[in-house]
Amino acid sequence: MLSKEAIRRGYNRGKYVVGAHTPPGWVARVKEGGTEAGLQRAPIAVGDDVVAALRKASDEVLTATADVVGWTRDWWAGSMITETAGKPATPNAVVVKVSTVAQVQEVMRIADRASLPVTVSAGRSNVTGAALPLRGGIVLDLCQLNGLVDFDKDSQIVDVEAGLFGDIFEETIQRDYGMTMGHWPSSFAISTVGGWIACRGAGQLSTRYGKIEDMVVGLDVVLADGRLVTVGGHARAAQGSDLAQLFIGSEGTLGVIVRARLRLHRLPDYGRAIAYGFKTFAIGLEACRQIMQRGANPAALRLYDALESGVQFGLPNSNVLLIADEGPKEMVDAVMAISEKACAELGDKLDDAAILERWLDTRYLTGKSAEGFTPSPGFVSDTLEMTGCWRDLPAIYDEVVAAINAVPGTLAGSAHQSHAYVDGACLYFSLRGEVAVDKRAAWYKAAWDAANAVLIKYNAALSHHHGVGLLRAPYMADALGSAFPLLETVKRALDPKNILNPGKLGLSDKTEPSR
Repeated sequence: MLSKEAIRRGYNRGKYVVGAHTPPGWVARVKEGGTEAGLQRAPIAVGDDVVAALRKASDEVLTATADVVGWTRDWWAGSMITETAGKPATPNAVVVKVSTVAQVQEVMRIADRASLPVTVSAGRSNVTGAALPLRGGIVLDLCQLNGLVDFDKDSQIVDVEAGLFGDIFEETIQRDYGMTMGHWPSSFAISTVGGWIACRGAGQLSTRYGKIEDMVVGLDVVLADGRLVTVGGHARAAQGSDLAQLFIGSEGTLGVIVRARLRLHRLPDYGRAIAYGFKTFAIGLEACRQIMQRGANPAALRLYDALESGVQFGLPNSNVLLIADEGPKEMVDAVMAISEKACAELGDKLDDAAILERWLDTRYLTGKSAEGFTPSPGFVSDTLEMTGCWRDLPAIYDEVVAAINAVPGTLAGSAHQSHAYVDGACLYFSLRGEVAVDKRAAWYKAAWDAANAVLIKYNAALSHHHGVGLLRAPYMADALGSAFPLLETVKRALDPKNILNPGKLGLSDKTEPSR
């Protein structure tokens, strides 16, 4: 079985503390009142009178610069580049910790009256800068809003608060209800339920269980002015547009997600895995397409190019495909039969058990260049996950890897297919460069510019599950085209002062004064 035991492998080896946000890590030296910000633009200060009001409305308020730096740190390479250069990304803000929905509402009322930016924060596992307080103001920490409210056994729906960490959530529903959500992102132990929803995340078994947007039944959201609204709540409905989906993936720009109703699944009691190798990545993609379009949906359908097959499986002359599934025996066996037939027509059988074991132990090493490689201070590593249609994926793979490799200073570009659908799939690219320390930011921007130019050319989705944040903001207008003004209109309607996470999703970072 995959999800209950094996997929957890790697989380309990001292890598993470159970139910804990991103650790402070290396923090640049800070000076109270005099620290130069690496990423903030004209941060808006929070006055003493507002701080006093926030203290009354919340559990705790942090104002010391060192606390703000440590409490806003994320996993984005852009943050790490500026921080290790001596400039903390976002040192100017106040961190406000809350534990109730009523507190969230009051904090938003205070912010609305003062026209102060509010950036919602929790696990801070994000890799795009989505939870960085670009304009300062208030960082609203939801980690203590972490209750499991209710479980509807007949409908298999759980009601949970947004700040509950993923590992604690999954352990609780397995232990108490014999259920799983099937949502296993690599950030599982340092991310929260609300973060999954806000960034439209995906887990490693999404081909079986779906992405987070498929799991949400309904939401409670606090709007910019403090109003609480409930959206969704039905298995299916024809009551106009799906308002819950409006907030899923909005990255805190339209409202503060405080509670969610989520679909669960019975714990699986049977699992299987098979593995094949292909001469080219394109042939492997064709095998995946055939599997999905013949009606199978294995929990994991992961295809690695030659570089990553060498790193992960010691097979640098192959493009390795791992297929794994879990659930009722009859269904799993049928999925495997379909998958075996498609793969046997195009590739060569590999050692199933050995590939699965290596994958469980090495699936987080995709950014590694080679065994024994020791990075220098100028080393930069990042990942880019996108979605395209099957027709375009082989060309997108070739062109993105070529574009990354053409940037001076690049060590290697590679990819694997991580999530698959009937009409397309997600390619998860890794980009690594090694340049002079003061050239890291320039290399990073050039690599991302080159890769995203290819995605826009093919009208592919810029992101499959990491989201937009600050990283992809420069490409959003071109990617959405004529639809981008519609996003701006929705933002103005729900947040007329632009106080909710300004500057994200490619939207303006200019706040409006109080009226």
